[in-house]
Order: sequence, then C-alpha cells, then structure tokens
Amino acid sequence: MELHILEHSLKVASIAKEGIQICTHGLIKLAFLPSKTRCKFFSLTETPEDYTIIVDEDGFKELPQSEYLSVADATWLALNVVSGGGSAASSQPIGVTKIAKSVIAPLADHNISVFMLSTYQTDFILVRERDLPMVMHTLSSEFTLLRVVNGETVAANCSGVTNGFVKPKLVPRPIIHPLSSPSNMFCVTSLDPDTLPSVATLLMDVMFYSGGGKEMGAQNEDSGHIRFFSFSLIEGYISLVMDEQTTRRFPNNVLFTSASGELWKMVRIGGQPLGFDECGIVAQISEPLATADIPAYYISTFKFDHALVPEENIQSVIGALRTNESTGQ
Repeated sequence: MELHILEHSLKVASIAKEGIQICTHGLIKLAFLPSKTRCKFFSLTETPEDYTIIVDEDGFKELPQSEYLSVADATWLALNVVSGGGSAASSQPIGVTKIAKSVIAPLADHNISVFMLSTYQTDFILVRERDLPMVMHTLSSEFTLLRVVNGETVAANCSGVTNGFVKPKLVPRPIIHPLSSPSNMFCVTSLDPDTLPSVATLLMDVMFYSGGGKEMGAQNEDSGHIRFFSFSLIEGYISLVMDEQTTRRFPNNVLFTSASGELWKMVRIGGQPLGFDECGIVAQISEPLATADIPAYYISTFKFDHALVPEENIQSVIGALRTNESTGQ
C-alpha cells in the first residue's frame, strides 16, 4: 500500500454562523468559480455550531480577515492511502475503518494528532506539517511513502527516517467523549463538475441561506435533527454530505447514488469543543468499527467529530462504542 503526502499546505478554520455573510463572496468563488482562483483543495462543512473550512493557502487568500474567522494555529498536510497506485482523489475509497489499524492507531500511539476528512472519493488524513517527520518515521515500515510535487508522485525523501518504530504494546483505548446520534439520515454523494452550474443556485441556498439560522437550528435539534452539510472540491472532484431531506431538493439524475441508495446514520463525538491537541479521538472511534468490520466515513470539524455508518448498523455501532466507553468519568 502507498501513502501519498499531498502537496497542499492547508489551513483549518471556523466561521461563526453570525459572520458567514462576510465570507460568502469568497466561499462562493472557491466552490463555484474554481477557475478564477488557484485553489485546489477546498472543503466547507456546516454544523449546528459553525462552519469549518479546510482550504489551501491560495484559497485562504480569498477569505477576508474577520473577528468571525478563527484559524487553527498550524499548517496541515493531507495524507491519502492508495492501494494499487493511482491518484489520490480518483482512487477507490479505502474507508476510515480500513486504515484504522494501519494509520490512525499508530499515529495515536505516538501522540500525533490527526484531523479527518472523508469524501465520496477517498479519505484524507490531515497532520500538522511539523509532525511530518514523526509521521513518516511511524508509518515507513507499513507503507511506501510518496510525495506529490508539482502534480507528480515521487518517492518521499526519507533521509533520517528509520524503518519505522517498534510497535508499541497494544493497550485499550477507551472512548472518553460523549456520543450522540441525531435522528436524520445522511447521503454521501457527488456530482459531475459539468453539472455544477445547473444546481449552483440551489447549492448556494443550501449552504448559506436555508435553515442555517439559529432559530431553525434550535427547532431542528429539538426534534432530534441536526444541521449538517459538507461540500468539498478537491483536485476537481466534488463530494457532498447532506441529510436525506436535502437531497430531495435536487433534480433527478444530478447526484451520484450507489446502486443500493445507501443511507448513513451519524455518531457525533464530543460534549464540549474537542480542540486540536488531544490525540487518539479518531482512533477511539475507528478501531472498534474496524474490529466489527463496519465501514465508516469520518469528518472532523473545528469543534466536534462526526462518524457516518450504514443505517442498518447504527445500533450495533452504538453498542460497540458504548462498550468501549471509559468508566473513569
């Protein structure tokens, strides 16, 4: 298996709900007019709390400085596991549970914090740029390490990197944060970039104008629904995560759907904002799912984490995670 270190230098930021209007112009340009920017990596996720942006340095320049914009104090790099070669964004998805034990757990064991972004196409593991030597050291025995430079994939410079650490003794990794599961069901989908102009007005409404207000958010949460929408445009590939009700607003045959029309349930991780320094949160969730062989998408946001699992597995997932919860609280 290959581990690709992508060339994008990324920023992770939060936009407060009340300040989204200030950033809308730049966000619309990044999402719908990519030819007008040099941005190659853009993701926007709305939760009840805020909007989380993951964007490369060229894209970040499109956003205004504002008191409503909070930026994580680090530059992040995206890693991507690829089986059998091929480019990152076009490869078949490995799934976060498939890389839980080979990537996520070893990084957690060596106190390396990760930020996850699963998309329709693949899974991106974000690590702080300053942690990259330790990441390479940790994973070099399991993977062929490759870097993307000017669009070309080349062997990573592993000088000074030994052939991996001795594997630490496995220890239980209890879940220490509260878990919740909203009542809405979600779709993970995509669309052809050529059709984007035909649904641009609808997407803008979904992203910025419909149901994003605090009153609507509170009303939805009372009924067990939460506001969650994710749009990614990464190296020309579009990924969308939205609830089932939102998908019904789109014309037929615009959104890609699996043959089974699979729906996903969400597990939200965190009672208070999680922060960026704690290690092992993704591993706490993904390892039990991997053991149970349950596929999952995983999306980290500025304040909380979100795992999406097949609808039919939600009860067994909650059971497996509850069993793994810490009793020390």
